[in-house]
Amino acid sequence: MTIAAWSVICVIIGCLVFLISTTISPDLVFLGGLTVLIVGRVIPAEEALVGFSNQGMLTVAALYIVAAGLKETGAIQYVVNKIIGRSKSIRRAQIRVMGPVMGISAFINNTPVVASFIPAIEEWARKNRIPASKLLIPLSYAAILGGTCTLIGTSTNLIVNGLLMAEGYESLALFEQAWVGIPCAIVGFLYLSLFGRRLLPIRGSGFDTFKDPKEYTIEMLVDDCGPLVGKSIEEAGLRNLPGLFLVEVYRNGQIIVAVEPEERLQKNDRLIFAGIVSSIVDLQQIQGINPATDQVFKLNSQKRERLLIEAVVSSSNPIHGKTIREGRFRNLYDAVVLAVSRNGERIKEKVGDIRLKDGDTLLLEANFTFVEQFKHSRDFYLISSIANSTQPNYEKSGIAWGIIVSMILVVTLDLLTMFQASFLAAGTMLVTGCCHAKEAKDSIDWTVLLVIAATLGLGNAMQITGAAQVVAANLLYFAQSSPYLALGGVYLATWVMTETITNSAAAALIFPIAISIAAVMNVNLMPIVIVVMMAASASFSTPIGYQTNLMVYGPGGYKFTDFTRIGLPLNLIIAAITITLVPVIWPL
Repeated sequence: MTIAAWSVICVIIGCLVFLISTTISPDLVFLGGLTVLIVGRVIPAEEALVGFSNQGMLTVAALYIVAAGLKETGAIQYVVNKIIGRSKSIRRAQIRVMGPVMGISAFINNTPVVASFIPAIEEWARKNRIPASKLLIPLSYAAILGGTCTLIGTSTNLIVNGLLMAEGYESLALFEQAWVGIPCAIVGFLYLSLFGRRLLPIRGSGFDTFKDPKEYTIEMLVDDCGPLVGKSIEEAGLRNLPGLFLVEVYRNGQIIVAVEPEERLQKNDRLIFAGIVSSIVDLQQIQGINPATDQVFKLNSQKRERLLIEAVVSSSNPIHGKTIREGRFRNLYDAVVLAVSRNGERIKEKVGDIRLKDGDTLLLEANFTFVEQFKHSRDFYLISSIANSTQPNYEKSGIAWGIIVSMILVVTLDLLTMFQASFLAAGTMLVTGCCHAKEAKDSIDWTVLLVIAATLGLGNAMQITGAAQVVAANLLYFAQSSPYLALGGVYLATWVMTETITNSAAAALIFPIAISIAAVMNVNLMPIVIVVMMAASASFSTPIGYQTNLMVYGPGGYKFTDFTRIGLPLNLIIAAITITLVPVIWPL
C-alpha cells in the first residue's frame, strides 16, 4: 500500500477518534481532515473538493428550502392538527404521528421534515397532556424509515446516487429502493406501535422547569368568515391550551362567563384569554382568530414580517403615566400593544385604556427591526423577541403542497432529474412567497452540508489513493470470498460507522469500498449500493448517528440509553430484512 493510501486511512481514523472522544462538531473534524490531505499534498485540491459540487449534496440544500416553504405556510401544522387529531391514548398518538411523517419523509428530505414537526408535536403534546418523550423518538424513527422508501427521502440516498452517477452509472429511479424500504418501514411501524409505549420513557422537555411567571390578558376576535365560526370552544382547540384560560366571551353587548366547552363560536365574538406568553404564541398560530385591536391592521409591514416582542416600560418612557391610546403608541414605535402584564394581576381595562406604569411588561406585535432599533433606548428597560412567534402564511399552504406534488410528479415521470426538480421547487417556493429569502437561508443546515461535502472528499481520497481497495480486500478475506457474507460485512461496517459518526459520512466513506468489492468479486454493484443506503440510514440505537435523532434528543429530555433500549432491536430487525430481501430483488 502506498504512503498516500496510508495517509488517507490515518486521517480518517484520526477523524473518527476526534468524533468519539471530543465534543468538536463533525463539520470541523471532517473539514480539518480534508485540510490535512490538501496541505500535505496527499491528493490534488480539486479531487479533495469534489464534494462541494456533488449533485446529491446540492439537492439536499435545495430540499431544505422546499421544507421551509411547507413550514412557513403552516402546511406542516395543518397535517399535525388535522390528521393527528386530539387523541388521549399514547399508542394512538404515536400511530397518528408516525403514519403522516413516514409518508411525507418519503418525498421530502427527512431532516427538515423533523425540524418542522418538532415544535408542532411539542405544542400538540402540551395541549393533549401527553409526554413529548413518548412521541419524539417515534417521530425521528418514522422519518428515517420513510426516507428509505424513495431516492429523495434522505440525504444518504441522494449522496450515494450522486456517487453512483460520478462512476458513470445511470441515476436510480425514484422508487428503486422501495422494494426493500417499504417492508422495512411497515415492520418498523408495527414494532414501534407495539413496543413504543412500554420502552419509551416519560420525560418532559429540558425547558419545562423554567415557567414564565408573567401572565397577560389578551383579547382575540373571531374572523367573520373564518374556519372557527360555528365550532364549539373545544372543537376550535381553545379549551385546553396549557397555561391559558378563556376568561369570558363578549357577544352582542353581552358577557358570557364560565364558558362551557360546548359553547359555539359566532362571528365577531371577542374572546378574553389570560395566560403565559408561550401559550399566547400558540393562540396566535390558530387560524380564524386575530388580536381584537384594530391597530394591528395599521402597521407599516406585512403580517409575515412581524413577530411578538416583550418590552418592559421604563420611567423615562414618554408614554409613562399616559394611556396607550393617549400616548399614540403605534405612531411612536410602529408597534401595537396586544397585552400588558403588571405584577401578575389581571388588568380589566381594554388595552388602549391601560395607563402605563414603570415596570409594566408589554406584549407587542412589531417589525423584525424593532429589537435592533430600540434595544439601547431609555424608553424600555428590556426588550426581547419571542421565538417562533411569526404566524404562518396559511393562505399559501395549498401552493406549497402543490409545489411538492409537482416536484414528485416530474421526477417520477422522468421529465427532470431530482437535482433539477429540487432546485426548481425551491425557486418556486421563493417566487410564490411561500418562503422568503431570509427564511430560506436560515432553514439550511450548513453543518450537515459541510459534513457531506467533506466526507465525500475523504471518500474520493480513499478511492484514488487505493486505500478503498485495501480495506475491501481485508473485508473480502473475512467474507471468505462469499458474496453474501461480503454483503453482510458491508452492512455491518456501514451501520457501525453510521452509529459512531454520521449517516452521510458513513455512506461517503463506505461507497468506494463497495465499488472495490463489486469489482474484485465480479458481482452486480446494485445490491451492494442498496445495502449501503439502507445501513447508512438505519441509525436507531444511538442519538449521534443520525441528524434527526440529535434533533429530538434535547426537546424529548432523553438519555443516551433511551435510544439503545428501543433502537437496537429495531436495528437488528431492519438488518435482517435488508440482507434477506436485497439479494432476491437485485441478484448478485
